[in-house]
Amino acid sequence: MILGNIIGKTSTNDFRFLVKNKTKKFDYVQVLSNENYVLAQIIEIEKDNNQTIAYCNIIGYRERNDFKRLLVPLEPGIEVLKADSDFIKEIIGLKNKGIYLGKLEGYDDIDIFLDLNKILNNKISILAKTGSGKSYTSGVLVEDIIESGIPLLIIDPHGEYSSLRFENDKDKEKMIKFNVKNKSYRDKVIEYSPDIEINASAKPLRLNNYNLSTSDVIQLFPAKLSNTQIGLLYGAIKNLSGKVDFDNLILELDLEDNSAKFSLIHILEYLKKLNIFSDAPTSLQELISPGKCCIINLKGINQELQEVIVYKLLKDLFDARKKNNIAPFFCVIEEAQNFVPERNFGDAKSSSIIRQIAVEGRKFGIGLCIITQRVSRIEKNVLSQCGTNIILKVTNQNDVKSISNSVDGINSEIEKEIRNLPVGTALVTGVVDLPLFVNVRPRRTKHGGETVNVVSNILKEDNEDKK
Repeated sequence: MILGNIIGKTSTNDFRFLVKNKTKKFDYVQVLSNENYVLAQIIEIEKDNNQTIAYCNIIGYRERNDFKRLLVPLEPGIEVLKADSDFIKEIIGLKNKGIYLGKLEGYDDIDIFLDLNKILNNKISILAKTGSGKSYTSGVLVEDIIESGIPLLIIDPHGEYSSLRFENDKDKEKMIKFNVKNKSYRDKVIEYSPDIEINASAKPLRLNNYNLSTSDVIQLFPAKLSNTQIGLLYGAIKNLSGKVDFDNLILELDLEDNSAKFSLIHILEYLKKLNIFSDAPTSLQELISPGKCCIINLKGINQELQEVIVYKLLKDLFDARKKNNIAPFFCVIEEAQNFVPERNFGDAKSSSIIRQIAVEGRKFGIGLCIITQRVSRIEKNVLSQCGTNIILKVTNQNDVKSISNSVDGINSEIEKEIRNLPVGTALVTGVVDLPLFVNVRPRRTKHGGETVNVVSNILKEDNEDKK
């Protein structure tokens, strides 16, 4: 279909055309240059009483299967055609296998897949404001990682991922459109929690309490220690030539002639009573098992204690992976701003190990997915390590700027679109050289992160009381 003709000045990067047929922002177009068709994308449309002008960014073309950039400007007056799906896939170089994320915006016959090897050997982020679909989108990602058989570990602060055990009984029409069938992963999902009274469907999570290093002990304290307290701990651990655990450490500290020891002993006794740390810890091989998804459900656990648990668990898994004692695995961290915050917003006990995995994890076969609703509050060094980014609606100015500063390919036009993305549409970078707008597919499993309708629940309870 002919959409119009090029007008005005052109360059090797952009052009504009007079619109004669229906078109919309972010549509793909093709223009003949010499003997090759060039792919471009509409980035803005302006309209007045007399005419409609579309502004386009040039992507490139292929010559003998090689992708090439335009070196000579396009000629004014040339016809601009709506790009057909096969041409878009050819130029962009989209793959037809991997993690099925959804469909290219405006093109129901173009499926978007994330390269599984690239994801698992690298880092990925999912960035969105509350209620924009970040947990839903992460569920889409998780489903296909489970399908791949790669061991999966999910740090779940709110207990949202246990719904992977149940089929999606909604979105039936949408499933047909996206060629997706509902499914349960009940036989592949194992849930653990440090508190099985709160999370009754979970197995108890127990972390090892033996051969603790000095840095381990300091990180395990859910409170900031003074220099005097740190000195006492160093001295006590140095005096313990054998097994270092909570019991021995308490006994050694009790011998010290310093009143600062009492708060340390009190905290150690508190940690003991929680029954999270044990001489018979949960097997790391049980947590990281091929074909299994392990959910660490931290719902109802104090935030400081969550940080301690995440630190110790990831530290043990990282050390085990370096020794090849467990299989390569992929780790998903929800509400990542709480576990690895930007230093201006404080520190978390778990920050150091997440930083280390973000930088070194690839060498040892650990993939990482960072999910956050407050981009400006997550450590930028960790975010910048993410080669693939799935960005949903973000409106906070600081968060948008953080995305622009940390993610390649985000310009001022894209910044505007991030603020206006509808729920269910994501901007994806890292799949190909340019950002793609993707309609996220429906989940196969039930979504566990739905917002509670407070008004509806109150009215329901009120009606039940009147009966």
